[in-house]
Amino acid sequence: MASSNATSEADVASDPPRSRTTVRILGVDPGLRITGYGLIEVDGPSTRLIEGGVIRIREDAPLADRLAGLHRDMSQVIDDLEPTMVAVESVFTHPERAGTGVRMAHARGVILLAAAQRRLPVREHAPAQVKKSLTGDGSAGKDRMQAAVASVCGLDHPPEPPDVADALAIALCSANRLHDPLDIAE
Repeated sequence: MASSNATSEADVASDPPRSRTTVRILGVDPGLRITGYGLIEVDGPSTRLIEGGVIRIREDAPLADRLAGLHRDMSQVIDDLEPTMVAVESVFTHPERAGTGVRMAHARGVILLAAAQRRLPVREHAPAQVKKSLTGDGSAGKDRMQAAVASVCGLDHPPEPPDVADALAIALCSANRLHDPLDIAE
């Protein structure tokens, strides 16, 4: 990304032609410091990792500038990767860390806006739903989740930084739920 307050780090795989049944899911782990993203491609029974990376946001900038930078850079990621849908973690708050949920909601807002501006369907998944989808356990810890992402994506080790693994987990959860009639895209 050519940005003064955000940078992208990505591992890119080759991108063969897409079929009509191919779905490209951009998973996003929202944050105001680091936003992880991961693109997977689902073609019938096969799922393939396309790219994962992060958008880093300057912590010393005013909130409005941070949000504007995140929106600009997320818009660029969407334009570059051409997903057919976006999957985002739903807002959650822990009573001891309510401020984290509020900050995450700000970041989610600009991510949802970037997707809506491109008329992309958005699926939202609760953290427990993502964990259960990948490990069978809605309370799985970070290490277990990262190992599951590495295994499903055929990687030797979990993606770094952990925000990338979280974003890929969200995308994989959405892929697992593609044909669930109760999981309707918004």
